[in-house]
Amino acid sequence: MKITDKDVIYEDNHLIAINKRAGDIVQEDTTGDLSLEDMVKEYLTVKYNKPNTAFLGVIHRLDRPVSGMILFAKTSKALDRMNRMFHDRTVSKSYLAVVRNKPDKKSDTLKNWLLRDRKKMITKAYDREVKGGSFAQLDYAVIGELDGYYLLKVTPLTGRTHQIRCQLAYMGCPIVGDNKYGYPRGSMRRSICLHSRSLGFVHPVKEEPTTLIAQLPHDGFWEKFDVLL
Repeated sequence: MKITDKDVIYEDNHLIAINKRAGDIVQEDTTGDLSLEDMVKEYLTVKYNKPNTAFLGVIHRLDRPVSGMILFAKTSKALDRMNRMFHDRTVSKSYLAVVRNKPDKKSDTLKNWLLRDRKKMITKAYDREVKGGSFAQLDYAVIGELDGYYLLKVTPLTGRTHQIRCQLAYMGCPIVGDNKYGYPRGSMRRSICLHSRSLGFVHPVKEEPTTLIAQLPHDGFWEKFDVLL
């Protein structure tokens, strides 16, 4: 599927934010599937009638089964500055997750050490420091309950591979559809109920506070939770 104007959350001369569909890959991988990066390049090239392919810089990534906010740079200046902000953790991020099991607490901070199993391509969580592990921390809050499902707002304070998926599963609340991390069944759509909801940062060129929000997917399930937001 091509990128259209409906997929664009925000665009100016320096940045473009896309509401990523679950199942899309951000950058090309060994599958050979068309990447979101290539789709956005094509969108910009056609939209602005560029004789050559438009410049596009990948600032951050989302797991393939995750939907929501993904930000790209349209200039090298914006790319360098946004990369620095992500590295320095001056960008605020929030996610929405749907789980079946009710968390023990209405809100909490999760602190774990995560260890990546590269053979199985999963991340394991521990409640103590482990050799080769990385410290991970996130905040979560239960927004509400709907038809036996619980909607959580998740704010990661570190950026580890599969961090949210792994930490929520470790506390006994695997994300709906995420059978890789303990949910009983996977999704036919290659998706899990984890949505990158918002990014907050100081614009790399305009130097203005900027908050971007990605609307929930319209897939027959996610949009029901709009009433809780």
